[in-house]
Amino acid sequence: MSLEDAPVESPEQRLRRIEVVTDADLAHLDVEELLTALLERVRGLLGADTAAVLLLDPSGSQLVATAAQGIEEEVQQGVRIPLGKGFAGRIAAEKQPVILDDVNASNVQNPLLIRRGIRSLLGVPLLNGGKVLGVLHVGTLHPRRFTEEDCHLLQLVGDRVALATQARLSHTDRTAAAAMQRSLLPAALPSMAGLEFAARYVPGDGSVGGDWYDVFALPSGRLCIVMGDVAGSGLAAAVTMGRLRTVVRACALDLDDPALMLAKVDEHIRHFEPKTMATVLCATLAPDRETLVISTAGHPPPALARPDSDTELIEVHHDLPLGVDPSWPRHTTTARLTPGSSICFYTDGLVERRGESLDDGFDRLCEAMTTDRAERLCAVIMAQLVGRDQVHDDIAILTVSREAADRSIG
Repeated sequence: MSLEDAPVESPEQRLRRIEVVTDADLAHLDVEELLTALLERVRGLLGADTAAVLLLDPSGSQLVATAAQGIEEEVQQGVRIPLGKGFAGRIAAEKQPVILDDVNASNVQNPLLIRRGIRSLLGVPLLNGGKVLGVLHVGTLHPRRFTEEDCHLLQLVGDRVALATQARLSHTDRTAAAAMQRSLLPAALPSMAGLEFAARYVPGDGSVGGDWYDVFALPSGRLCIVMGDVAGSGLAAAVTMGRLRTVVRACALDLDDPALMLAKVDEHIRHFEPKTMATVLCATLAPDRETLVISTAGHPPPALARPDSDTELIEVHHDLPLGVDPSWPRHTTTARLTPGSSICFYTDGLVERRGESLDDGFDRLCEAMTTDRAERLCAVIMAQLVGRDQVHDDIAILTVSREAADRSIG
C-alpha cells in the first residue's frame, strides 16, 4: 500500500500518537540510543522514509549528524553542516521550520540526501529556552507536499525531543565533568618530611566547574603549589582546566619563578585558548621549607597563621587574570612559612557569598585559621565557612602545615 493510499488520521489521533514519542520506557537510554528510538517513532508518526537529528557542536558553528533512521550513513560518515548553509543549516540559523517540496543540489548542502533519493523534506529546529540545540528533519523517497499540519506536528515532536536531549546531554556533561575533575585532581598529596597537606573539592550547586589545585616537587628540589579557577562551569570548563593544569606542570619543569611560569601559561592561553580566562595562584616553597615565593594572576591571596602571631592574608601583587592583557607585568611576593605555621590556598567560592562583601569572607577565613595540622585545619575551615550551606560556586582548598620544633607530624 502506498503512502497516498494509507488511511488518513484525524489531527486528534495524530496528536495523541505524539505521547508515545517520549514515554517512560525510554528513560534509561543514553543520548544516541534515545534519539534513534525517537526517530523510529517519528517516521511512523509522519509516514516518512527517513528521519535524522543533527546537533549543534560545542563551537556553535556546525551541525553534526547524531542519529538517523533510513539514512544511517549520515551518522556513519560523520556529516557536518555549517550553520546557515543548506537545508539543516538554514533551519538552525533562522530557528524556523523549512519545507522542501523538491530536493535538489541548490537547496541542500548534504549530497547524501540526493544520493539517497530523497524527494521532499520537512525540518524543524530543536529549541530549548530559545537556544538552538539542533535540527530534526524527515524525508520521503517520493514527492510529497508537507502541510502546515505536518509542520506543526513535527515541531511538537521536536520540542519534546529537545527537552529529552537537553536533559540527557546535561546529565552526560555532568558525569563526564565530574569524572574528569576527579581524574585531574592529585590522587594523593605529597608525603614530605616536616610538612603536612590536606585538601577538599566541592562542586557548586552540584555542578563541576574549572577549579583545581595541584602540588608537586620540582627538579630543583622546590615544591610547587598551584590553585586555579577557569571561568565557566560544566564539561567545557573542566576540559579547559585539564589543559591548563598540564601546561602549568610543563612550564614548571623549566621555570622556578612563579611569575615567569604564569607569564608562559598566559602566552599559551593567548595562542591556543583565546576565549579562556582563568585566575591562577602559583607558589614555590624552597627546600628549606620556609621561603615561599608567590605570584597570583587575579587569584585571592593565601591566609597564613603563625605561632604567637595574628592570622593574615599575605599581601600579594594582584596581577591580572590569565587571558586578559599580556602587556601587564607579573610580580612575585616572598613570605615565610616558619616552624609551626599553617597556610591556606583556596578558590573564591570559599569566601564569596551572595549579598555579602568579599572582605566579610576574608574575615571569616582569618577567624577560622589556626596553626593546627593541615587535615584538622582544612576540616575546621570548611565547617566554619561552609557548614550546612549549599555552595553556589566551586570550592577548592589546600592547607599546608609546617612541623613545629617540638611537634612530630605522623
